[in-house]
Amino acid sequence: MAEKNKEIIYTIQDRCKVCYTCVRECPAKAIKIMNGQAGIIPERCIACGNCIRVCNRDAKMFAFAIDKVKKLLSGDQKVAAIVAPSIAGEFTDISSYVYFVGMIKALGFDYVNEVAFGAELVAHKYKEILQSKPNRPLISTSCPAIVSYVEKYHPGIVDSLFPVVSPMIATAKVLREKHGDDLRIVFVGPCIAKKVEAGEQQFEGLIDEVISFVELRRMFDEKNLTEDNVAPTEFDPPVAGKGTIFPISGGMLQTVDLEEDFMKGDIIVAEGRHDVIEVLREFEEGYLEAKMFDLLCCNGCIKGPGMSHKHQFFFKRKKISNFAKKRSDLIDINKWQQDLDTYLQLNMKRSFEGDDQRFPYKYPENEIREVLQKFGKKEPEDELNCGACGYDTCQEHAVAILQGLAESEMCLPYTIDQLHDYISELDVSNKKLASTQAALKQSEKLASMGQLAAGIAHEVNNPLGVVIMYSHILLEELDPSSPFYKDLQLIVEQADRCKKIVGGLLNFARKSKVTIDKVKVSKLIKGALKTFPLPRNVSLDIKIHAPDPVMECDYDQMEQVFSNLFKNAVDAMPDGGILAISADDKDDGDTLEFRISDTGTGISKENMEKMFEPFFTTKKTGQGTGLGLPIIYGIIKMHRGNIKFESNDDPGKGPTGTVFIVTLPKKAQEKKREILDDKLTG
Repeated sequence: MAEKNKEIIYTIQDRCKVCYTCVRECPAKAIKIMNGQAGIIPERCIACGNCIRVCNRDAKMFAFAIDKVKKLLSGDQKVAAIVAPSIAGEFTDISSYVYFVGMIKALGFDYVNEVAFGAELVAHKYKEILQSKPNRPLISTSCPAIVSYVEKYHPGIVDSLFPVVSPMIATAKVLREKHGDDLRIVFVGPCIAKKVEAGEQQFEGLIDEVISFVELRRMFDEKNLTEDNVAPTEFDPPVAGKGTIFPISGGMLQTVDLEEDFMKGDIIVAEGRHDVIEVLREFEEGYLEAKMFDLLCCNGCIKGPGMSHKHQFFFKRKKISNFAKKRSDLIDINKWQQDLDTYLQLNMKRSFEGDDQRFPYKYPENEIREVLQKFGKKEPEDELNCGACGYDTCQEHAVAILQGLAESEMCLPYTIDQLHDYISELDVSNKKLASTQAALKQSEKLASMGQLAAGIAHEVNNPLGVVIMYSHILLEELDPSSPFYKDLQLIVEQADRCKKIVGGLLNFARKSKVTIDKVKVSKLIKGALKTFPLPRNVSLDIKIHAPDPVMECDYDQMEQVFSNLFKNAVDAMPDGGILAISADDKDDGDTLEFRISDTGTGISKENMEKMFEPFFTTKKTGQGTGLGLPIIYGIIKMHRGNIKFESNDDPGKGPTGTVFIVTLPKKAQEKKREILDDKLTG
């Protein structure tokens, strides 16, 4: 069997939600984030299975070998299952190991052996080497993930690995010695890295397949096997003694009565990715001195990724301890010692080869700083080192980006800041959209009102002209002393008022020629102010914040716009006040902004939405037709400009008054440079 890492662990893309937990938990940093997906880098992966164990979405999975095992079982050759000693921590739902063995044999296996016996052989080999006083500290090699990690990321200390096979390989050697090379062997355990170890060239022909406890459970379920429908069966010889304690941290030492003596510091035990990484780093850098480093990538094999994790850690640990004690009480010590002496004669040596996966280039500080700035870390104090990206520090994250393993978007604080910016931009866009929708609604309303007004005005204008003419003639011919004179005078006045209203309607709805000229802003403002008398109690404040800017517009129509706005502002200040007029260049340099403000009474909230509606006026009856602002609106829109206003009528909220803001382009469109013929409501 020759498996490659890419066939062992893989990502189910649809399930991956890029929480970066796998990045955080991978000791080899063999996870690459690309386009929002966390993929495995096969050549960097040590198959420890941490990513599988921590992924709550089951996005990280390992390759099952169930079908291959079934094929072995259906063949003519005998098949042995060698079972890891962490069995007691996994199958806690089975009352006794004898039923567990019976269930495995019911699957079709001819032999069921304990890898714990191989663990005892390995432990004795360790003890022999340590007693020979080697000239260098040694690192345990029972955990294949540790071996792979050293070969890939600490190739300089490969010579410090114990040159002894793992318990799985030792057990396979024992069974081939006992039953011959025709025997097929399947390893069953909690470790995914065993699938890689079994495929190494130096172990070719020893292990045929590797399945996890998860896979074994599935095989039991497929055949509906339980302890109730199988015969209780003992493990096949050679049986194990203390080796059953092997999966617990420090278990290997207890197997041969070695101890971690903190006073002497001869043996250092470490487990879990954090401690193991730190121990190996300090060891290679020369900070640690010991005879032996007993390391496990998982927190003991009972937390391996091939376990179903149905129970808590210390519960499983207790189950293994109880199982070890029970097996130790039942063992035939003489037979066990005889088997141990026999198989210790087998060759248990192995070799190691560096596979340097370290990044050869050390990035200079300026390159790292440049990357940090791209995700908001402009200053050292901006580096929060929160670990949300999966890397312990912002510096490590930046280096991973340079290495092509990570993306800037993995930084949670940066992403949140970006989100806030997007929300702000979206809010501005929404406001612009709302303004545009309101303008469109107003244009549609004015267009329909214009059509209606035009029809009414044309129908009323002719008979109204006759009424006005004859009423004036009658008034001139009637003696002022006549009792009917005042009544006729009122008729004439109201008829003239009707004429103004109809004139306004025609002006609102008419098609108008637009003649574009270059107009000085100062001249336009002065011309509009001359169209009405300015009361003495109103002071004028004019500020043109540009050297007499020029704009392209229809002078007469723009004069009508500003004279109306100035007149409305004055009318809003019956008790006097300040009429302020300003003209400024906008930031784009192509637009002028006019502000016409008063210190009058202000506009109430309920009237604000009606200001540009035809015939709506806040003036007293007879003082306004309500057509001024709609006409202004149409003229400004025809010039590709915009008009809006702000107002306050509540003295409790600050000074009262209204400001109209008119923005107009400095240059007209090319097709309007000479003459435009369009509706004012357009």
